[in-house]
Amino acid sequence: MRETFLVFGIIVLVSTTVSVQDNQGESNTLTPTEAAEGWELLFDGQTTNEWRGFKQSTMPAGWQAVDGALTRVGEGGDIVTKATFENFDLQFEWKLETGGNSGVFFRVTEDEDAVWHTAPEMQVLDDDAHPDGQAAMTSAGSDYALYGRSEDVVKPVGEWNHSRIVVNGSHVKYWLNNVQVVDYELWSDDWEQRVAASKFAAYPNFGRARRGHFALQDHGNPVYYRNIKVRELPSR
Repeated sequence: MRETFLVFGIIVLVSTTVSVQDNQGESNTLTPTEAAEGWELLFDGQTTNEWRGFKQSTMPAGWQAVDGALTRVGEGGDIVTKATFENFDLQFEWKLETGGNSGVFFRVTEDEDAVWHTAPEMQVLDDDAHPDGQAAMTSAGSDYALYGRSEDVVKPVGEWNHSRIVVNGSHVKYWLNNVQVVDYELWSDDWEQRVAASKFAAYPNFGRARRGHFALQDHGNPVYYRNIKVRELPSR
């Protein structure tokens, strides 16, 4: 955008930058184009109606809608979407405080005692202050402990990061701040070998579901999520 000013009789053109958020419109809303393309909001910025506690029928008090963000404000445990999804394009924004740790899981089932016993996780982390940030396999944007992120593109703590998870059949891709950082095939020989060599080997249901919930992890730290939206993809 350019603004025109009159200074001592001389016209001066000054370039100004419009923030990405301004271009996108209000947080936690869909554009008419997104709605027509089949996108759905999983958080409206004011309520937690699309979510509940893991293995619970209600939302724990430790998660609340605060200033337009789905926020971990106290002990509440992991939360899951009420709806389940098979193939999808999921997008969301997140930020943390210093040393913060969380994660987003897909195709979660409630057959085991913990979310991470059944579902892969996209790591959400303050890489600079948390020990997990020292290794690509467990840093922000990785498929936790199985596939390290390809590039370090996480923003400084306190800034909003944009993440995207696309799952189509067995094919999984992660993006962090518009850079593709993970790409793998569920149930491939490579995936099976990595799982067998990890802590997930103790859980036979890990990563086996073809449909399930999304989950947000309570790792004991404040975390903020917004603009959580999903578009379902055709079954394969």
